Amino acid sequence: MRVSTVNHRIAALVLAAAALVTSACGEVARTGRSPAYLQIESLEGASGATPDEFGTTVSSDVLTLVEQDINGEKVRVPTIYGDIGRVTFRIGLKDPGPTGAPTTPSSLNAVTISRYRIVYRRADGRNTQGVDVPYAFDGAFTITVPPSGTAGAGFDLVRIAAKREPPLANLRDTSSAPGGAQFIATIAEITFYGKDQTGNDVSATGTMSVSFADFGDPQ
Repeated sequence: MRVSTVNHRIAALVLAAAALVTSACGEVARTGRSPAYLQIESLEGASGATPDEFGTTVSSDVLTLVEQDINGEKVRVPTIYGDIGRVTFRIGLKDPGPTGAPTTPSSLNAVTISRYRIVYRRADGRNTQGVDVPYAFDGAFTITVPPSGTAGAGFDLVRIAAKREPPLANLRDTSSAPGGAQFIATIAEITFYGKDQTGNDVSATGTMSVSFADFGDPQ
């Protein structure tokens, strides 16, 4: 009888574990009541000092010397730029239907994205905002991703305000006040929030490497 009871308990534990694994696999960032889910097809960023040079990683210059003509003389003026990101979305269906007759998304499955949130993290676990990493922030934009095809938008990846306060302000290297720490490597976790056309919440998260320093300035 004792062996039978133990076996029953083991079987119950195995079933419970299997249920947890199945549940975790089924989520895949597709939770919520909406029949559609949001896919990030591409996520890129660019330094504000070189806004046309997009890539999957960003070298964020905390202070850029920009050459300007002042009273007939060429002067390199310290300038702070915010960094920019761009993202492309696509809609998918949680129940795509059979292979031979796939389900087609309808206009109700279109997702309107209204805001995003960026949190910066370090691989070494030192993540105190305002000390080790810039403060997290929320931003707003409005874009509707159609049921078929893609839609893209730009957004603020690093705010100008973040470069005016610690820890990024501490990275500046000037002759009068050389920077303390020289380099901060982070992973920017970017979550986009929206709703489908029946009001169901939809979200998607992507990540990007963003490294902060007082980099060499373009000529």
